[in-house]
Amino acid sequence: QVQLVESGGGLVQPGGSLSLSCAASGSGFTFYTMGWYRQAPGKQRELVARISSDYNTRYADSVKGRFTISRDNAKSTVYLQMNSLKPEDTAVYYCNANLVGLGYWGQGTQVTVSS
Repeated sequence: QVQLVESGGGLVQPGGSLSLSCAASGSGFTFYTMGWYRQAPGKQRELVARISSDYNTRYADSVKGRFTISRDNAKSTVYLQMNSLKPEDTAVYYCNANLVGLGYWGQGTQVTVSS
């Protein structure tokens, strides 16, 4: 069992930056593929970025060059650095841990990009 707690969301102006954190409790963090997803009102949840246990990363086309995912296995934490934020980045951002079909979700953190 893995529990995930996100933090770092908030309100930011277009062009600004935010950093999200997701702290995991439970064993085996090192082996999980960790991901950030987002869900905007009226839209399906979508993958933003993910990082595998061997640090391979994948990004949605819409965030490439602006967002960076990283992980600190010693702290059982995954991060999402978001730069050059746009209004269309507004959503609830969810942390996900995945291992061979076992998936866990955090409760989500709101990110709002607005002037």
